[in-house]
Amino acid sequence: MSKELLHTTEGVRDFYGAEFASRQVIEDRIITQMQRFGYEGVDTPTFEYFDLFAGELSQASSKDLYKFFDKEGETLVLRPDLTPSMARCVSKYFLKPGIPVRVRYSGKTFMNTSSLQGKLNEYTQTGAELYNDGSVYADAEMIALMTECIRACGLTEFQISIGNAGYFKGLCAEAGLDETTETELKEQIAAKNYFAAEECLSKSTVSAEHKALLLKVSTFLKSEEDLVGAQNAVSNAESKEALKRLIALNRVLKMYEVDQYVSFDLGMLNRYNYYTGVIFKAYTYGVGDAIASGGRYDALLEKFGKEAPAIGFVILLDDLMNALYRQKISVEIPKGAAVISEDASSADAAIKETMRKRRAGEAIALQIKA
Repeated sequence: MSKELLHTTEGVRDFYGAEFASRQVIEDRIITQMQRFGYEGVDTPTFEYFDLFAGELSQASSKDLYKFFDKEGETLVLRPDLTPSMARCVSKYFLKPGIPVRVRYSGKTFMNTSSLQGKLNEYTQTGAELYNDGSVYADAEMIALMTECIRACGLTEFQISIGNAGYFKGLCAEAGLDETTETELKEQIAAKNYFAAEECLSKSTVSAEHKALLLKVSTFLKSEEDLVGAQNAVSNAESKEALKRLIALNRVLKMYEVDQYVSFDLGMLNRYNYYTGVIFKAYTYGVGDAIASGGRYDALLEKFGKEAPAIGFVILLDDLMNALYRQKISVEIPKGAAVISEDASSADAAIKETMRKRRAGEAIALQIKA
C-alpha cells in the first residue's frame, strides 16, 4: 500500500478510542433531550440534487459544494446543510394541514472550505425541526430545547444570541438600498466585518440617519426596554414587526427559565437565504464560532409544493466537542470491555461462559490462543 493511502484527505479526520466514545455519549445526551420534547428521528440521504441547495446559498457558497453527476447527467451534491433535506422529506411523507410535526436527525454535512484555516470540510450535525407551527411559542420551544441540549452536554457558560431576519430586510428597504449593495452589506455584517460594512455604505447614497441605523444593527440588546427602544428608532412596518416578535419571544423564554442565557443581536444574519424570521446562535468560550444555530424558514417548504411554517436548529458536534475539551469538561464514557485470553484446548467452555456473561450485560473481548 502506498504511503499516501494511510492518510486522510485534506479537511477530514478520523475519530477513534476515547474521543469517539465521548462524541457518542454527547450525541446520545442531545438525542435524549430531543426525545423528551417529542421529536422523532429521521434519516435522509448524504447526497441530494444540486437544485435543492442552489437557490438557498450565495453564489460564493455554492462554489464550495462538493458536486458530481449521476448516470443521467443530473448534478448531485454532498449535502452542505440538513435543513433543506428535512424540508423535502417532511413535505413528501409527514405534512398534514394544521398538525405540528417534530423531527430530529444526526448526520454528516460537507463544505469545501479549505480556504478557511483550521476548518474541517466534513461536519457532524445533530438537529431538530418543528413544522406547522408559526407561533412565538414554537420559536421559544426550539430555543429552550437547544438550551437544554447544550446544558445536558455539561456546558454551563454559554450565550444564545437571537435576531430576526425581517429587521435587517426592512431596514434595507427603508434606507432604499439597491439589491447589490444590500447583498454586499449582508455578507459583511454576517462576517462581523464592520469596517468593510462601513466602506460599503460610504459608497451608497443612503442618508446619514439610515447609515447609522444599519451600522448599529449588531449592538447587543439584553432587556425588553432595549428592544422597545430599537422598535421606536425605525419607521418601516417589517422591522417593527420583527422587534414586536422578539419582545413576545423574550417573555415566553422567561417562562422556560432560559432567559439568563439570552441576548439579542439585530445584525445576526446567515449565509442561507431561506431564513425569514427569528434566527439564533449559541456561543461559548474555547471555540471561535457558534456551536449551534437555527431559525425560522416559513417559505422553504413552498419549494416542495407545501405551505407550512417551520423552525429548527442544529448543533455542530465538532465545535461542541472542542468547547468541552478546551473548558476541561470531562465526559464519562462507558467502561471498556474486559479482555479474556484462553487456550484453544478450553475454547468450547470459554466461548459458552463468555456468551453467558455477555447476555447478562457484561462487555468481554475473548481471545483464543491458537
